[in-house]
Amino acid sequence: MKKYSITLLMIVLFVVLGLSVFAADTPIKIGLSFSDFTLERWVREAEEMTVLARKAGAEVIVQEANHDPKVQNDQIENMVLQGADVIIIVAEDGAAAATAVDAAAQAGVKCIAYDRLIKSPNASVYISFDNVEVGRAEARGVLAVKDSGKFALLGGSPTDNNAVLVRQGQMEVLKPYIDSGQIEVVADQWVPNWDTTEALKIMENMLTATNNQIDAVVASNDSTALGAIESLRAQGLAGKVPISAQDATAAGCNAIAKGDLTVSVYKDIRLLIPLAIDIAMKLAKDETVEGLKDFSLAELTGDTSLKGTVPCRFLEVVGATKDNLYDVIVKSGYQQYDEVYKGVPEADRPPKI
Repeated sequence: MKKYSITLLMIVLFVVLGLSVFAADTPIKIGLSFSDFTLERWVREAEEMTVLARKAGAEVIVQEANHDPKVQNDQIENMVLQGADVIIIVAEDGAAAATAVDAAAQAGVKCIAYDRLIKSPNASVYISFDNVEVGRAEARGVLAVKDSGKFALLGGSPTDNNAVLVRQGQMEVLKPYIDSGQIEVVADQWVPNWDTTEALKIMENMLTATNNQIDAVVASNDSTALGAIESLRAQGLAGKVPISAQDATAAGCNAIAKGDLTVSVYKDIRLLIPLAIDIAMKLAKDETVEGLKDFSLAELTGDTSLKGTVPCRFLEVVGATKDNLYDVIVKSGYQQYDEVYKGVPEADRPPKI
């Protein structure tokens, strides 16, 4: 009987130790859920996140929803079923994604809202840039060139809360000029999916409705601005009408170098990408994440019906113009010299160092 008890004890210990070893050897699994890969930055960020996560020893699942909120929610649910520990989400629709995040939280899976707010207090973290400051910098960039006359506003995607925050910042700067009558807003429209083609069509309609009497355009990102620029070009107005943007994409920076785009607010995703993976790994290990501050959903959205708070971190932004383009964008290595100055006459380029 004594011998049997010792043998049983050894088996139990072996099983327990074996399970512990297995648990220790089971890699962390991170899901990357992207709204789309039509924007240049999302492709880059998905690739770089994958590399960093794998270097940290994690397995990675990457899926893209092609601008379909239902598809994205289904993909997030599937990541939960595949055993994801943490899911980093670029939401197509911040309200719709809340359903998937709530369900993931019930299953014990933590979700990071990456650069787009998800309207759920069950999001573990929301990391982004200071989107209100993005809007301020856009408006200031245009006003530095044209501070009176007829203005058109091109908002971002109506399903992306960032677009609301950017507009808030724009209006903080523009409102005194509007109230005094110095600026008249003659056209104002939001652009579905931040889409270039949609922005082109909207700008065409604005120009037609105003008989081309638009003195400046406050556009909310590079893709919307580039669409608007094509419409302006067709009317001989490209480079004459100041226009704002954000993201400092290669195409956007090239438009600045050519004089077609006035300002693109530079958000250094090289800081946001590793931050996301670092936080994901800490959440997966139940470690403390430093540097976060709680914000209420009502504060973040302006919607007082939304309850609860989300831990957040917002990174700084810089307005890139023709004057600082080389120093801020090229010297930092964010975009390549040849891409930024493609098609720009040699005499109009800074020396390539």
